[in-house]
Amino acid sequence: MKSTVYIETSVISYLTAKPSRDLIVAAHQQITNEWWGNALSHYEAFVSPIVLEEISRGDADAIQSRLGKVSAFPVLEVLPEIRNLADTYFSTLAIPEKARADAYHLAIASWHGIDFLVSWNCTHIVNGRIKLLIEEINARQGIRTPIICTPEELMEG
Repeated sequence: MKSTVYIETSVISYLTAKPSRDLIVAAHQQITNEWWGNALSHYEAFVSPIVLEEISRGDADAIQSRLGKVSAFPVLEVLPEIRNLADTYFSTLAIPEKARADAYHLAIASWHGIDFLVSWNCTHIVNGRIKLLIEEINARQGIRTPIICTPEELMEG
């Protein structure tokens, strides 16, 4: 049985974006393309309604490209319990209102028992302080925490 992976919006955005002139962004784009092409097939991938909402914003062609990349992936349901968990994360993590969706990404992956959450959002998701707090909250509630990492950390050897 394959391990499961929740693909957060930033990964899809890096995958489909025009090549950046910013060296760090360009590196993340390259790594994302390599991960998508070489490692993703080793996992059962999932997205959420939050991901679909976020990738459905902006330029029409870009939207179609992003939606096309995830069209075959199952969409995890956002249950009332997930809303409550996301609210707990949001209030504990002290992230800005504009980043509330990040608490939902974390809650969806945790509640559904996903093995890995991949993201390039190193401010509100792939962040040591955030990981520690999520693990503490989940432990108190008896929920297993997914491994939260970048695509680079989930490359197959």
